Amino acid sequence: MPRAVRQGKEVTGSPIGQICGLLGISRQMYYRRNWRKEKCQKSASEVMRIVDGIRLEMPRIGTRKVYYLCRDKFRAMHVGRDKLNRILKANHLLQKPLRSYHVTTNSHHRFHVHKNLVGNLDISRPEQVWVSDITYIGSRQNNLYLALVTDAYSKRIMGYDLSKSLDTQGALRALSMANRNRDYPEKLLIHHSDRGIQYCSDIYQKRLRRYGILTSMTEKYDPYANAVAERVNGILKQEFQLENLNLDIQQMKNVVKDAISIYNSKRPHCSCEMLTPMQMHAQCDVRIKTYKKENHNKVDLAVIP
Repeated sequence: MPRAVRQGKEVTGSPIGQICGLLGISRQMYYRRNWRKEKCQKSASEVMRIVDGIRLEMPRIGTRKVYYLCRDKFRAMHVGRDKLNRILKANHLLQKPLRSYHVTTNSHHRFHVHKNLVGNLDISRPEQVWVSDITYIGSRQNNLYLALVTDAYSKRIMGYDLSKSLDTQGALRALSMANRNRDYPEKLLIHHSDRGIQYCSDIYQKRLRRYGILTSMTEKYDPYANAVAERVNGILKQEFQLENLNLDIQQMKNVVKDAISIYNSKRPHCSCEMLTPMQMHAQCDVRIKTYKKENHNKVDLAVIP
């Protein structure tokens, strides 16, 4: 609104009082509405400043996690999660989920395929189960492959490696890093992965035996049978926007290192009661949330004569 209107001066030759009279409202209501609008805009600007600061490190983090990370500031401003959602929506900053799937698994090979040991396992502590996977990042003209080893309980990325090929060496380097980063080396540990040739290879299995780690593999040719690993892949590629960067491998290694450090230490997980992976890894009292649908057998619903 023009400054002259806010100060009560004439606009198009008519005083504010006459204009309000024509509209059927009082001058008090007019000024109160303007004051309320300016207050809301000031509050929204402060909210946007806070959100921009969070998304500087985690570009596509969702509204719920943004609110959790800054809940004390938002509560002091009387901004709840619904209001935060409305502010982000009005400024076109709501994050829509992206879905993409690219095959990096070669399951047709001569190596032995191991049984699934974690299908019905109750995961209740860190370093009980590790999940491993390889995903591609970067542009299609400059594909790079990121091997990850993630703790299934805490969601902490224990080890990683970025390379230009899908050979076994990248997966081995990620596994070696994960083993060096163990906090509970005396505990029994299961390594779960898909049936990719890298994980079935003799050299990889020999390394697992040397570390005293049991082997488990998915039973289906389905990426969602290794859901935790796929979810972490998606977070790094989408929320941290690693998927389409067109950088050389050394630059990408620096970007990946920073992204994983922020992911492990700052990003809360809904399945971990909004703890970060590092916080979750330091305790074993919190039960992780699972989103598996119960398989109700039709026999249970049948009437027994």
